[in-house]
Amino acid sequence: MQVILGLALGAIFILLASGLSMIYGLMDVVNFAHGAFYMLGAYAIYTLNRFLGNFGLGVAFSVIIVALMGSVVELTLLRPLYKRNNPLYPLLLTFGLALAIPDIIKIIYGLVGKSIQYPESLMGSFLLGTLVIPKYRVFVIIFTFTILIALWLFLKKSDLGMILRASTRDKEMVDILGVSVPKVMTAGFTMGIALAALGGSIAAPMVAVEPDMGVNIIMQSFVVTVIGGLGSLGGAIIGGIIIGQVVSLTSLLAGAYADVAIYFAMATILLLRPRGLFGEIGRE
Repeated sequence: MQVILGLALGAIFILLASGLSMIYGLMDVVNFAHGAFYMLGAYAIYTLNRFLGNFGLGVAFSVIIVALMGSVVELTLLRPLYKRNNPLYPLLLTFGLALAIPDIIKIIYGLVGKSIQYPESLMGSFLLGTLVIPKYRVFVIIFTFTILIALWLFLKKSDLGMILRASTRDKEMVDILGVSVPKVMTAGFTMGIALAALGGSIAAPMVAVEPDMGVNIIMQSFVVTVIGGLGSLGGAIIGGIIIGQVVSLTSLLAGAYADVAIYFAMATILLLRPRGLFGEIGRE
């Protein structure tokens, strides 16, 4: 049962780490505000669920709304910093957003956490032999891996996906071939934020929705990204599964050491492979 719960937690990590890896791989930006957008996804589903009364529609609109917010941030705040050729400026900007966005949410929604009910069709559990498996956790696992398959097909088969992959390798060559690199970077950043918002919206029924919910998970997502290798989507998947299991099993055996176990796992992997499991040597 803990393995199933760890897979569900790992699925959330995978969504966030995939977004982080996509943004870093394309833009060389370490997005400290990723956890804030995860939190916005949770608050968006909380708000929309009250008006729409449909969890599926709420998730879809939450992702769209938060992704559009991300594109506005990239266009108005991040894009002017690219010409300065200093990676410190985008890092400081996203760090500032990570501090400012939760404060704005506190002003709007207050300090008290919110709760979201599970969709009616996914309430309760089912038996698997002697195990009692929560239906919603199974949904999160299946849904996340469906999204990952769709993302893989998009990146491998679509024109935009191939342009995104090419831009992570050689932006100058893509620009020479007549493709607008700034537009590609906007598209990549928006997709990365959409993955964070999706993680927040489907995690919302499992956790307390509160303004600082993105703080802890962004650190765990960075650990997942580093373990898998910066810029590697495949690494984000494997790293998410590993850290999900580490948290779940350590919580069962020694709950007080769950956070410590995450960093111990990261240190162990980095000692054996400093660039992460699938990281490139050039980004070590």
